[in-house]
Amino acid sequence: MQAIPAAVLEELAPQGALRAAINFGNPVLAQRGPGGEPQGVSVSLAAALAGELGVALELVPYDAAGKVFADLDSGAWTLAFMAIEPVRAEQLAFSEPYAIIEGTYLVAEAAPYRQVAELDRPGVRIAVGKGAAYDLFLSRTLQQAQLVRAGTSAEAIGLFLEQGLEAAAGVRQPLMAAAAANPGLRVLAGHFTAIRQAMAVPRRKTQGAAYVNDFIERCKADGRVAEALRRSGQGDVTVAGGKAPG
Repeated sequence: MQAIPAAVLEELAPQGALRAAINFGNPVLAQRGPGGEPQGVSVSLAAALAGELGVALELVPYDAAGKVFADLDSGAWTLAFMAIEPVRAEQLAFSEPYAIIEGTYLVAEAAPYRQVAELDRPGVRIAVGKGAAYDLFLSRTLQQAQLVRAGTSAEAIGLFLEQGLEAAAGVRQPLMAAAAANPGLRVLAGHFTAIRQAMAVPRRKTQGAAYVNDFIERCKADGRVAEALRRSGQGDVTVAGGKAPG
C-alpha cells in the first residue's frame, strides 16, 4: 500500500481519527451485537477504512439517516453511510453504491393493496421515517397519497400501527421483521425504489471523496462487502454491481 496523501488524511481523519456516522435506524447496515457492540456492514467498512488510513476509528451513533444528514455542518462526523439521493447530493459527495436494498410497504393482511403503485391514491396515509431515503423518494414521486412522518424508521412502523394508517414505507428487511412479529400484517412483494447505499463525505472534501470511492470499489471487488453482509446476517442483500452474497 502506498503512503496515504496528506490531503486525504486531513479531510477524512483530522486530528488522527476517522469519525464515522453509523445509522442504527437501518438494521440492514448496522446492528447492536449480543453485548451491545456495534456491528454490520457499515461498521466493518468504517473499521477497514480506518485501518487502511492508519488512524483511530470513532463511531458516531444515530437512530435515523435524516439526523445524520442534519449533522452535516456540525463536524460531528467525517464519513457517513447513506443512501444516494439528489437532495443529499447537493451537499455530499457519494461513492459508488456498495449495496442495493428495496423500499416497499407494510400493510394490513386484509388491505386490498397487492402492488406498490396501488398505494398512491386519495385517502391513503403512509408512515415514513423523516428524512429517510424513501421519505425523500416518495416526497418527489407520490401524487395523491399523504405521507405521515415519524422521527425514525422504527417509529414509523409504530405510527402505522397506532394510528391505523394504510401503510408504512421502509426497507424490506425490517418491515418483514415487523410483519413476523405482528400477525395480520404483510409486506408487498414489489418495491417502489431500489435504494443505493454508499459512503459519503462533505462535498467540499474532494480528495477524501476520491479516496473513499476507490476504497469502496476495492471492497466490492475483493469480497469484503459481501462478507460483511453475510457476517451480520444480511446475506440476502445485493452487493451493488453483483449478486446477493448468500
